[in-house]
Amino acid sequence: MTEPELPEHVATNRAYWDEQAPDYVANGEESWARDEPKWGIWGIPEADVHVLPDDVNGRDAVELGCGTAYVSAWLARRGARVTAIDNSPAQLETARRLQREHGLDFPLDLGNAETTPYPDASFDLAISEYGAALWCDPYVWIPEAARLLRPGGELIFLTNSALCVMCVPETDAEGPATDRLLRPYFGMHRQEWPEEDGIEFHIGHGDWIRLLRTNGFEVTDLLELRPGPGATTSYPWMSLEWARQWPSEEVWKARKVDR
Repeated sequence: MTEPELPEHVATNRAYWDEQAPDYVANGEESWARDEPKWGIWGIPEADVHVLPDDVNGRDAVELGCGTAYVSAWLARRGARVTAIDNSPAQLETARRLQREHGLDFPLDLGNAETTPYPDASFDLAISEYGAALWCDPYVWIPEAARLLRPGGELIFLTNSALCVMCVPETDAEGPATDRLLRPYFGMHRQEWPEEDGIEFHIGHGDWIRLLRTNGFEVTDLLELRPGPGATTSYPWMSLEWARQWPSEEVWKARKVDR
Protein backbone atom coordinates (compact mmCIF):
# COMPACT_ATOMS: atom_id res chain seq x y z
CA MET A 1 0.00 0.00 0.00
CA THR A 2 1.34 3.42 -0.96
CA GLU A 3 1.61 5.81 1.97
CA PRO A 4 -0.53 8.94 1.44
CA GLU A 5 1.20 12.26 0.96
CA LEU A 6 2.28 13.58 4.34
CA PRO A 7 1.24 16.98 5.66
CA GLU A 8 4.06 19.53 5.61
CA HIS A 9 4.83 19.36 9.35
CA VAL A 10 4.69 15.55 9.35
CA ALA A 11 7.13 15.31 6.43
CA THR A 12 9.42 17.85 8.11
CA ASN A 13 9.38 15.92 11.37
CA ARG A 14 10.07 12.62 9.61
CA ALA A 15 13.22 14.03 8.06
CA TYR A 16 14.19 15.62 11.38
CA TRP A 17 13.78 12.42 13.38
CA ASP A 18 15.52 10.24 10.81
CA GLU A 19 18.49 12.58 11.23
CA GLN A 20 18.21 12.63 15.05
CA ALA A 21 17.70 8.87 15.44
CA PRO A 22 21.39 7.92 15.98
CA ASP A 23 21.52 10.24 19.00
CA TYR A 24 18.66 8.34 20.65
CA VAL A 25 19.93 4.79 20.20
CA ALA A 26 21.71 4.68 23.57
CA ASN A 27 18.66 5.99 25.40
CA GLY A 28 16.51 3.41 23.64
CA GLU A 29 18.86 0.60 24.61
CA GLU A 30 18.96 1.73 28.22
CA SER A 31 15.19 2.14 28.42
CA TRP A 32 14.45 -1.25 26.83
CA ALA A 33 16.73 -2.91 29.38
CA ARG A 34 14.84 -1.32 32.27
CA ASP A 35 11.90 -3.17 33.84
CA GLU A 36 10.81 -0.21 35.97
CA PRO A 37 9.76 2.73 33.76
CA LYS A 38 11.36 6.14 34.16
CA TRP A 39 9.68 9.14 32.61
CA GLY A 40 10.64 12.29 30.79
CA ILE A 41 13.90 14.19 30.56
CA TRP A 42 14.64 13.65 34.27
CA GLY A 43 14.03 9.89 34.38
CA ILE A 44 11.44 10.11 37.17
CA PRO A 45 10.62 6.59 38.44
CA GLU A 46 7.17 5.17 37.77
CA ALA A 47 6.83 4.41 41.48
CA ASP A 48 7.02 8.15 42.22
CA VAL A 49 4.45 9.37 39.67
CA HIS A 50 2.20 6.42 38.64
CA VAL A 51 1.89 7.35 34.98
CA LEU A 52 0.70 3.90 33.92
CA PRO A 53 -2.62 2.32 34.92
CA ASP A 54 -2.35 -0.15 37.79
CA ASP A 55 -3.25 -3.10 35.55
CA VAL A 56 -2.76 -3.29 31.77
CA ASN A 57 -2.75 -7.09 31.53
CA GLY A 58 -4.90 -8.21 28.61
CA ARG A 59 -5.65 -4.66 27.45
CA ASP A 60 -5.17 -3.45 23.88
CA ALA A 61 -2.77 -0.50 23.84
CA VAL A 62 -1.39 1.79 21.16
CA GLU A 63 1.69 4.00 21.47
CA LEU A 64 1.32 7.07 19.28
CA GLY A 65 4.75 8.25 18.16
CA CYS A 66 6.71 5.42 19.73
CA GLY A 67 10.28 6.37 18.75
CA THR A 68 12.40 3.39 19.82
CA ALA A 69 9.26 1.87 21.42
CA TYR A 70 10.53 1.40 24.97
CA VAL A 71 7.17 2.49 26.42
CA SER A 72 5.52 -0.22 24.33
CA ALA A 73 8.08 -2.69 25.68
CA TRP A 74 7.20 -1.73 29.25
CA LEU A 75 3.50 -2.27 28.50
CA ALA A 76 4.10 -5.57 26.71
CA ARG A 77 6.02 -6.92 29.71
CA ARG A 78 3.01 -6.04 31.85
CA GLY A 79 0.73 -8.15 29.67
CA ALA A 80 -0.73 -5.54 27.33
CA ARG A 81 -1.36 -6.33 23.67
CA VAL A 82 0.62 -3.46 22.18
CA THR A 83 0.67 -1.79 18.78
CA ALA A 84 3.23 0.98 18.16
CA ILE A 85 3.35 3.54 15.36
CA ASP A 86 6.00 6.11 14.51
CA ASN A 87 6.73 8.59 11.76
CA SER A 88 10.48 7.84 11.50
CA PRO A 89 11.80 4.77 9.66
CA ALA A 90 15.17 5.22 11.37
CA GLN A 91 13.66 5.19 14.83
CA LEU A 92 11.66 2.08 13.98
CA GLU A 93 14.82 0.37 12.74
CA THR A 94 16.27 0.73 16.23
CA ALA A 95 13.00 -0.43 17.79
CA ARG A 96 12.94 -3.59 15.66
CA ARG A 97 16.53 -4.45 16.58
CA LEU A 98 15.72 -4.03 20.27
CA GLN A 99 12.62 -6.20 19.89
CA ARG A 100 14.80 -9.01 18.59
CA GLU A 101 17.42 -8.54 21.30
CA HIS A 102 14.82 -8.58 24.10
CA GLY A 103 12.57 -11.27 22.68
CA LEU A 104 9.44 -9.13 22.44
CA ASP A 105 7.15 -9.13 19.42
CA PHE A 106 4.45 -6.54 18.74
CA PRO A 107 3.50 -4.52 15.65
CA LEU A 108 5.82 -1.61 14.83
CA ASP A 109 4.13 0.41 12.10
CA LEU A 110 5.44 3.32 10.05
CA GLY A 111 2.84 6.05 9.89
CA ASN A 112 1.45 9.38 10.93
CA ALA A 113 -0.15 9.30 14.39
CA GLU A 114 -2.58 11.99 13.26
CA THR A 115 -4.11 9.54 10.75
CA THR A 116 -3.55 5.91 11.69
CA PRO A 117 -4.62 2.80 9.75
CA TYR A 118 -6.39 1.18 12.70
CA PRO A 119 -10.16 0.60 12.94
CA ASP A 120 -12.44 2.60 15.22
CA ALA A 121 -12.57 1.51 18.87
CA SER A 122 -9.52 -0.77 18.58
CA PHE A 123 -7.82 0.03 21.89
CA ASP A 124 -8.32 0.36 25.64
CA LEU A 125 -5.26 2.57 26.15
CA ALA A 126 -3.50 5.19 24.01
CA ILE A 127 -0.19 6.55 25.29
CA SER A 128 2.47 9.00 24.17
CA GLU A 129 5.64 10.08 25.95
CA TYR A 130 6.46 13.12 23.82
CA GLY A 131 5.88 11.40 20.44
CA ALA A 132 2.48 12.51 19.15
CA ALA A 133 2.04 14.63 22.26
CA LEU A 134 4.82 16.97 21.08
CA TRP A 135 5.31 16.41 17.35
CA CYS A 136 1.72 16.12 16.13
CA ASP A 137 -0.95 18.80 15.87
CA PRO A 138 -3.17 18.33 18.95
CA TYR A 139 -6.25 19.42 16.99
CA VAL A 140 -5.68 16.43 14.72
CA TRP A 141 -4.14 13.71 16.88
CA ILE A 142 -6.52 14.06 19.85
CA PRO A 143 -9.60 13.38 17.66
CA GLU A 144 -7.67 10.43 16.18
CA ALA A 145 -6.92 9.07 19.65
CA ALA A 146 -10.61 9.43 20.53
CA ARG A 147 -11.55 7.48 17.40
CA LEU A 148 -9.16 4.66 18.30
CA LEU A 149 -10.31 4.25 21.92
CA ARG A 150 -13.23 2.21 23.14
CA PRO A 151 -15.70 3.76 25.58
CA GLY A 152 -13.97 3.94 28.94
CA GLY A 153 -10.56 3.78 27.28
CA GLU A 154 -7.67 5.80 28.73
CA LEU A 155 -5.49 8.41 27.08
CA ILE A 156 -2.13 9.24 28.72
CA PHE A 157 0.42 11.66 27.30
CA LEU A 158 3.57 13.38 28.54
CA THR A 159 4.89 16.63 27.08
CA ASN A 160 6.65 19.86 28.01
CA SER A 161 4.71 22.09 30.39
CA ALA A 162 3.20 25.23 28.95
CA LEU A 163 5.19 27.27 31.48
CA CYS A 164 8.44 25.68 30.32
CA VAL A 165 7.72 26.58 26.70
CA MET A 166 7.12 30.20 27.64
CA CYS A 167 10.40 30.46 29.56
CA VAL A 168 12.90 28.67 27.29
CA PRO A 169 15.22 30.98 25.27
CA GLU A 170 15.31 30.74 21.50
CA THR A 171 18.80 29.19 21.36
CA ASP A 172 20.95 26.94 23.58
CA ALA A 173 23.64 29.64 23.67
CA GLU A 174 21.25 31.79 25.71
CA GLY A 175 21.18 29.17 28.45
CA PRO A 176 18.39 27.11 30.01
CA ALA A 177 14.87 28.21 30.90
CA THR A 178 14.72 31.52 32.74
CA ASP A 179 12.47 32.92 35.46
CA ARG A 180 10.98 35.35 32.90
CA LEU A 181 8.22 34.85 30.36
CA LEU A 182 9.75 35.06 26.88
CA ARG A 183 6.72 34.38 24.66
CA PRO A 184 2.93 34.66 24.91
CA TYR A 185 0.68 32.06 26.48
CA PHE A 186 -2.39 32.99 24.46
CA GLY A 187 -2.26 31.69 20.92
CA MET A 188 0.27 28.92 21.60
CA HIS A 189 0.16 26.18 18.98
CA ARG A 190 2.92 25.55 16.44
CA GLN A 191 6.45 26.17 17.72
CA GLU A 192 9.64 26.24 15.64
CA TRP A 193 13.05 26.84 17.24
CA PRO A 194 15.85 28.59 15.31
CA GLU A 195 18.40 25.83 15.95
CA GLU A 196 16.04 22.90 15.32
CA ASP A 197 14.48 21.67 12.09
CA GLY A 198 11.56 19.89 13.77
CA ILE A 199 8.10 21.36 14.33
CA GLU A 200 6.61 21.11 17.83
CA PHE A 201 3.09 21.78 19.07
CA HIS A 202 2.14 23.28 22.43
CA ILE A 203 -1.17 24.61 23.71
CA GLY A 204 -2.32 26.03 27.04
CA HIS A 205 -4.16 24.19 29.78
CA GLY A 206 -7.55 25.69 28.98
CA ASP A 207 -7.13 24.73 25.33
CA TRP A 208 -6.16 21.18 26.33
CA ILE A 209 -9.23 20.82 28.54
CA ARG A 210 -11.62 22.14 25.90
CA LEU A 211 -10.03 19.99 23.19
CA LEU A 212 -10.25 16.83 25.28
CA ARG A 213 -13.84 17.51 26.34
CA THR A 214 -14.89 18.31 22.77
CA ASN A 215 -13.59 14.91 21.71
CA GLY A 216 -15.45 12.96 24.37
CA PHE A 217 -12.83 12.80 27.12
CA GLU A 218 -13.02 13.60 30.79
CA VAL A 219 -9.76 14.70 32.35
CA THR A 220 -8.90 12.40 35.24
CA ASP A 221 -5.51 13.80 36.29
CA LEU A 222 -2.75 16.26 35.46
CA LEU A 223 0.65 15.32 36.83
CA GLU A 224 3.10 18.22 36.95
CA LEU A 225 6.44 16.44 37.18
CA ARG A 226 9.08 17.53 39.70
CA PRO A 227 12.47 15.80 39.56
CA GLY A 228 14.26 14.75 42.74
CA PRO A 229 17.07 16.90 44.18
CA GLY A 230 19.78 14.74 42.60
CA ALA A 231 18.21 14.30 39.17
CA THR A 232 20.16 15.01 35.98
CA THR A 233 19.24 15.62 32.35
CA SER A 234 21.21 15.82 29.11
CA TYR A 235 19.01 18.59 27.71
CA PRO A 236 20.69 22.03 27.91
CA TRP A 237 17.44 24.01 27.79
CA MET A 238 16.40 22.95 31.30
CA SER A 239 18.15 23.17 34.66
CA LEU A 240 17.43 21.24 37.83
CA GLU A 241 17.09 24.49 39.77
CA TRP A 242 14.29 25.60 37.44
CA ALA A 243 12.53 22.22 37.34
CA ARG A 244 12.54 21.95 41.12
CA GLN A 245 10.62 25.24 41.34
CA TRP A 246 8.28 24.95 38.34
CA PRO A 247 7.00 22.04 36.25
CA SER A 248 9.12 21.38 33.18
CA GLU A 249 6.94 18.45 32.09
CA GLU A 250 3.34 17.39 32.54
CA VAL A 251 1.34 14.20 32.13
CA TRP A 252 -2.30 14.41 31.09
CA LYS A 253 -4.69 11.56 31.82
CA ALA A 254 -8.17 11.34 30.35
CA ARG A 255 -10.91 8.77 29.91
CA LYS A 256 -13.21 8.42 26.93
CA VAL A 257 -16.77 8.88 28.08
CA ASP A 258 -19.38 6.32 27.03
CA ARG A 259 -21.96 8.51 25.32
